[in-house]
Amino acid sequence: MDFSVKPVLTGEKVVLRPFTEDDAEAVWEILHDPEVVRFTFEPSTEITREGLRAWYGSRAGQSDRLDLAVTDRHTGEPVGEVVLNEWNPEARSCNFRTLIGPRGRGRGLGTEATRLIVGHGFEQLGLHRIELAAYGTNHRALRVYEKVGFVREGVRREAAWRDGEWVDEVLMAVLDREWAGHRGSVRVSPTAR
Repeated sequence: MDFSVKPVLTGEKVVLRPFTEDDAEAVWEILHDPEVVRFTFEPSTEITREGLRAWYGSRAGQSDRLDLAVTDRHTGEPVGEVVLNEWNPEARSCNFRTLIGPRGRGRGLGTEATRLIVGHGFEQLGLHRIELAAYGTNHRALRVYEKVGFVREGVRREAAWRDGEWVDEVLMAVLDREWAGHRGSVRVSPTAR
């Protein structure tokens, strides 16, 4: 198993699909959204539109990670991303991360996108464990992760300096045997590319 097959995962509200170079402009806007910056990282001056085009244009060729664009199913507009990375084949585990821009927030798109990618990880890729870390101040994301079935495993106290204060990093994971009870009502229609 590896992440070389890049699926298209369709839910009721979102479609997760492989990135293309053309997504770079939407990602540029998302990466500069104040809420995304607050809960992820300060945009680097080294990030350029050309660099983003190259990065997102190369995602389809990566066999050690799965990067998918989160698109609004009704408009086709990219509103974020979901990523399975830091793959450990021996432990059948990986890391999960996501970001949703302002056009995708408050409508359940992030929750559905998270369910779709986590479900794909367990049901199609045979993963045993998916883990993540999120700032303790990112209450919206923590609620989404708990709804999907992630369990808090620990806290890295005052792990980062953000917005003039130390913030904790919450460590969470979901196991394959726990996933069945948290699938929700998302209907998945996978199509490999």
